Amino acid sequence: MNKPKLTDLVNLPGFKLLNPGKDMEREISTIYCCDLLSRVMGNAPMDCVWITVMANMNAIAVSLLADCAAIVLAEGVVLGEDAEEKAAEQGICILATDLPIYEAAKQISVLLPD
Repeated sequence: MNKPKLTDLVNLPGFKLLNPGKDMEREISTIYCCDLLSRVMGNAPMDCVWITVMANMNAIAVSLLADCAAIVLAEGVVLGEDAEEKAAEQGICILATDLPIYEAAKQISVLLPD
């Protein structure tokens, strides 16, 4: 089975694309759930989908450092205007959902091979 791509996330129920990033064909390796930015910097696997409620400029910077494939903002959090501009400038894919973090991870996990 092929690895899922960011384009596959857009089709999940309850997920909304906020910023496409630079490559919607980028493959997803795994899911990483965490709201502590220092842990994400040190532990998020490359090409992961990072699910968080951190919707600020620091999250954009951490996503770049960790080389995440995308950020999914969960629980209905809203991306700040300055963070949205920075994400567009840096080519970071960002999606949003009203789902709790765990439920968002379950939705994405159906795309990943066992």
